Amino acid sequence: MDNRLGEMMIFLAVAQHGSFAAAAKALRITPSAVSRAMARLEARLGVQLATRTTRALALTAEGLSYRERIAGLMDEIDAVERSFERDRTPRGMLRVNASVPFGTQCLLPILPAYLRAHPAVTVDLTLSDALVELVEERADIAIRIGPLRDTSAKARKLGRSTMAVVASPDYLRRCGTPKHPADLDRHTCLRFNFRRSIDSWPFRIDGAVVQRTMGGPFLGNSGETVRLMAVAGGGIARLGRFHVAADLAAGRLVEILASHNPGDGEHIHALFVPHDRLALRVRSFVDFLVETLELPG
Repeated sequence: MDNRLGEMMIFLAVAQHGSFAAAAKALRITPSAVSRAMARLEARLGVQLATRTTRALALTAEGLSYRERIAGLMDEIDAVERSFERDRTPRGMLRVNASVPFGTQCLLPILPAYLRAHPAVTVDLTLSDALVELVEERADIAIRIGPLRDTSAKARKLGRSTMAVVASPDYLRRCGTPKHPADLDRHTCLRFNFRRSIDSWPFRIDGAVVQRTMGGPFLGNSGETVRLMAVAGGGIARLGRFHVAADLAAGRLVEILASHNPGDGEHIHALFVPHDRLALRVRSFVDFLVETLELPG
């Protein structure tokens, strides 16, 4: 292993204390370790840095020149490390990945407040419903909804959101309002085109939770696509309540079959690569999400 920096530190200690023994004591290493480091340094440079007798040690002209040049370098290294110790301000590029529904409905509305509080941080936000690997995509934080698959990442829970079956007022005027889950067989249900763990909708019927397989002429590749289709009157959808809360409040969508809702939901987590010294920008953003996010039940 290249240990040039360590050898420079040993040389400076020898020059300062005037002997191998004194330098070893100051550095808390053995005199033989100092001797070997000096020998390697002189061999690599091709010059003699110090003359040694039984009574004294003196730097050669090359040793004096070398000390002068590397002393400034070591001072600069010390200054860099001290600056990190002093500067506890989150700064730098923060790469965040989130699903389109979470990003548009939950993250973007609060993101300006984070940027105002941390002006030295630049947020690089990618919204995608495709799952990404933190390391491969160079993401610092990924927001995940539902079961966690990346066991190598550290997860911090942000909240939980239940599901809701919704449709637009226009669709319900044209097609009628289902009163029982069985009525959905006569309706257009909006589904996803990606594989899910359970390709059905759960309902509470006569005290038991029953899974019903849905059919329909439309499949979307994201929750946002399905939501927009529902708002446009294209059919009935089952989506996270956090995703449709604004539409429900504005009357663009109406919740149906609420008495048959089993109350199931999905946990929402912030994932990040575990590290003993987590970057301040990552820690500050995760803390901000935990403190600021308000997810509808």
